[in-house]
Amino acid sequence: MAQVILVSQFPLPYSKTGSWTTMYYNYLSNNHQINYIICQKPEHVLNTVKYQFVSENIIDKLKRKFFKKPYLGYLKALNQVIEKDKKYIIQIVDNFGIIKPLQKFLIQNGLRENCQIQFFYHGFPPYLANFHGRWFFESIDEMILLTHDSYKVHKHTYTILPCKFSVLHNGIDTNKFHKVSYEEKLNFKNQLDLKDKKVFIWCSKDHPKKGLDFILEVWKKIYLQNKKAALLVVGATRNYQTEGVRFLGKIPNDELPKYYQIADCYLFPTLCHEGFGMSLIEALHSGCYCIASSIGGVPEVLQYGKLGRLIENPHFQQEWEEAILEFLNQKEIKEVLISDNLYSTQSWNSGMNEIIENAKNRLK
Repeated sequence: MAQVILVSQFPLPYSKTGSWTTMYYNYLSNNHQINYIICQKPEHVLNTVKYQFVSENIIDKLKRKFFKKPYLGYLKALNQVIEKDKKYIIQIVDNFGIIKPLQKFLIQNGLRENCQIQFFYHGFPPYLANFHGRWFFESIDEMILLTHDSYKVHKHTYTILPCKFSVLHNGIDTNKFHKVSYEEKLNFKNQLDLKDKKVFIWCSKDHPKKGLDFILEVWKKIYLQNKKAALLVVGATRNYQTEGVRFLGKIPNDELPKYYQIADCYLFPTLCHEGFGMSLIEALHSGCYCIASSIGGVPEVLQYGKLGRLIENPHFQQEWEEAILEFLNQKEIKEVLISDNLYSTQSWNSGMNEIIENAKNRLK
């Protein structure tokens, strides 16, 4: 039976915030099929998997720098795990740079035919140009994307695409992110003195592409027309005040569900091609109605408008103003019913196991 090796550019478990590292942590804490992790040594290790740590001694560092081979330590660690008479599935996440030296290493050591390389890409648009990308897709066996729409873009971009594709939607802990009762929601609102307010929330890292400054401009016009609206901003601060807006800064992950549960509507004004949008599904499962940019993987996540309002031209402020005012002026808040298993950790775990099983069958 083939063994599975995850080559990670981050130590796992990862001490900082990260979407795919969190999903792998949840997966490795349950019924998983990964045998080895090759990574730098984490703060603490999992007892459910074997590790081969990337060397950080001074000699290896000098070799990487002198020979300009940044992945030398990963290949050295891989060489200590892999055996010629066995078969392996090698998983790589978002690390395009390692593929060429990995392919060379496997061929030179007579290992390539016994390996399946699975590449997990968490962006949306193609990363490499058409002609330049040909070597990449010839080097891997399977590309795993976050959405089917991303696959369509890849299919139309590349004239030659000689590898398999799969789709694995992101998943969150739905025991943590879930809808609360009306009474609990009202209690949360009272704690923040938001009684009788329709509460909106924005939650992300504070990068221009995430659209916070854009939505704050929109909010100035919204608040002039409706003083019953309140916007909570999580993950960012500003050195000025905006009427109707509360900047909450960074919130610990364990406290984050409460703020989604307080809110009535989640705003996702991304101005870039998001791969998926973890905060979007966190808000969705927490009972928020979602208004989001129709860009990148977002339309598929919201099932093309079935699970929320999509802004077809997200760079036009007027469309956001109209959508927000429409939500504010409705008599009853729209309720979106979704399955507990949709975009859940459990569905991600089972999807990962299926992808691995399919690769194992191809190696038989």
